[in-house]
Amino acid sequence: MTTFVPDPEASDEVTIRRAERADLLSIVRIENASFPQPWPFSAFETFLGEPGFQVAVDDDGGVAGYVVADVTRTFGRALGHVKDVAVHPDRRGTGVGSALLGRTLVVLAGEGASSAKLEVRESNDGAKRLYRRFGFVELRRVPDYYDDEDAIVMLRKLE
Repeated sequence: MTTFVPDPEASDEVTIRRAERADLLSIVRIENASFPQPWPFSAFETFLGEPGFQVAVDDDGGVAGYVVADVTRTFGRALGHVKDVAVHPDRRGTGVGSALLGRTLVVLAGEGASSAKLEVRESNDGAKRLYRRFGFVELRRVPDYYDDEDAIVMLRKLE
């Protein structure tokens, strides 16, 4: 577990740890509040136990945000994939997303990934800014990835 003070101006901290079954309902609530095409409960269940399924937990034990990531091995190389990141609407802009992403990149590298990729909605300028701050670069566009919108695939080397 790692404790972060996401926003130096804030007095509260978050602890980042692996997601547990008890977190799933809170995670699904954040997912539903964050995305027009949310993942179902069962999708999150499949990632329980994965090192890259992390939650940020407030001092009071509430889930402030989460990230789902994993590592796949292709052609002898390990690629990290950040699949889903969301922060509770009340905690957005406080650095929780940055803390989660930073921790996740460390986990992916520790699992042997030499680079990490992610997909982001073309219109999600805030997320794209965050990813660029972490060194992700735009690789390509995937038309209609989100049914109604293109995705931008972004990549970052971890070596």
